[in-house]
Amino acid sequence: MSSHREAPEITKDPVADSTDVYAFISPDHPDHVTLIANYIPLQGPAGGPNFYAFGDDVLYEIHVDNNADARADITYQFRFRTTLQNPDTFLYNTGPILSPHDPNWNRRQTYTLTRVTHGKSEVLASGLATPPCNIGPLSTPNYHALAHNTIHVLPNGISVFAGQRAEGFYVDLGAIFDLGDLRPFEQLHAQYGLNAFTKPAPGVNATAGLNVHTLALQIPTGQLLSSGKPGKPSDPGSVIGVWTSASRQKASVWDADTGQHVHSGPWHQVSRLGNPLFNEVLVGIGHKDHWNALPPSEDKRFADRVAHPELAALLPALYPGVFPNLDKLNKSGQARADLQAILLTGIPSGIIAGFQNNTGPVLADMLRLNTAIPPSTTSPSQLGLLGGDLAGFPNGRRVFDDVVSIELRAIAGVTVPLVDKTFTPDAAAGKVTDGLDASSVPSGYLPWFPYLGDPYSGFSTPSS
Repeated sequence: MSSHREAPEITKDPVADSTDVYAFISPDHPDHVTLIANYIPLQGPAGGPNFYAFGDDVLYEIHVDNNADARADITYQFRFRTTLQNPDTFLYNTGPILSPHDPNWNRRQTYTLTRVTHGKSEVLASGLATPPCNIGPLSTPNYHALAHNTIHVLPNGISVFAGQRAEGFYVDLGAIFDLGDLRPFEQLHAQYGLNAFTKPAPGVNATAGLNVHTLALQIPTGQLLSSGKPGKPSDPGSVIGVWTSASRQKASVWDADTGQHVHSGPWHQVSRLGNPLFNEVLVGIGHKDHWNALPPSEDKRFADRVAHPELAALLPALYPGVFPNLDKLNKSGQARADLQAILLTGIPSGIIAGFQNNTGPVLADMLRLNTAIPPSTTSPSQLGLLGGDLAGFPNGRRVFDDVVSIELRAIAGVTVPLVDKTFTPDAAAGKVTDGLDASSVPSGYLPWFPYLGDPYSGFSTPSS
C-alpha cells in the first residue's frame, strides 16, 4: 500500500498513521502548490456511532525543505480540538447537519494551523471548522456543500481543508501481498506447483469505497521557496522536498477517575511518509518502526535497500523467464543508481529533457517537486514521467498518479537506461501493473481543491 498499516507499531495507532502525501502544482491555480497528507487508513464508511476523527492528542505536520538539506525549513502544523454539545446522548448528531456549526452536530472538531519557519512559529488561524463524516441522506443531506463550506481561505492567500475524503489511492492489495501476485501476469507466476491460475485477471481495488482523513493546503508558490519567488525549471531553487509526519507526546498516563489518557512531555514522531511505498516495500520489517521515527536526513541508513531492492530480486524468481535481463542485473551486484536518484536525491539535469528535481547529495526520502514545471491540464498521463508527463510522479505526486505501476516498472528495470545506456529492460518491465488505474476509484476526483472526492457514506456504500 502507499502507507496503510506499513509498520508493526503504527498498525496499532491508525489515528496517527499517514497513508499518502501529495505535492503538485494546482491545475486550476498554477501559481499555487497543493500539499495533501492523508491519515487514518481503510475507513469503512458505516462508522457510527463513533465516527472517525483526527486525534486531539496527535501533532500532524506537513514539512517542506527548500534548501536541499533534507531538513524542514517550513512546517505546517495541525492541532485538533473535539467538543461535545451534549455528552448525555449516544448520538453523533441529533438531526440533519446543514452547516459546520449546526447545533444538531454533537461531536465537532476544530483545529489550529501553525506555520513554523526555521524554528519560529506563527499561528495562521485557529478555531477552523472541519466537516462531519458523511453519514447518509438524513444526517448529511447535502454533503458536498457542507464540506465545501469548510474550505478556509486565509488572508495570506493560503487555502486549507481538514476532514474526511474518499480514498484516492488505488492498489490491488489482496493480490500483491499474496506472494507477489500481479493479476494481469498471474498465469506466469511460479505458483509453487499449485496451478492456481491459467489466465490473466483484472485487478481489484482494495481501497474502493473506503475513506481517509485529509489535511490539505493550497499555498502561493513563492511562500514555499527560499528565494520567495518562482524560478525556472533548471533552477535548483525551484525544487522543494515534501513529507508528512505525526507525533505523540512521550508520556501517557491512564487516569482511571476520568477514563482518559493524560499526555505530557516532548513530541515523539511515530509516523512519516514521503515517496509512496518506500517504507512498505524497501525497508525490512524489523526496521520499519525505526524508519518512522527518523527524519529524512537520516535515510542514508536505508540507502542500500534502495540500491539493492528486495522486490527486484524477487520478480525473476516469482515470474520465471519473464525478467531475464533484470535477473542478470541483480546477479551482477550493480547498485540501482536509477532508483537512488528517483527516491533519494531527485533526478539531475541532463537525464530527461527539460526536467530536473534534484536536491543534491543528501540521501533522503522526500517527494521532490519542481515548482517551475507547469501542470498538465489537457492530457495528463497517470504514468507521470514514465508517460512523458513532466508534471507527474516522481515530480511530486498528483492524486490520480498510478504510483503502483510507476514504481513496479521502475523496480523491474525500465528506468535503468537513464543511468546505464547499455541495459535493455525486459519486454515485460514496461507492462508491469497491478491492473488498476484512476478509473478504479469509484468517487473519482474533483477538478478543484481539495481534489479528493467526497467521502463515501455508510448508507450507500457496502462495508468491505
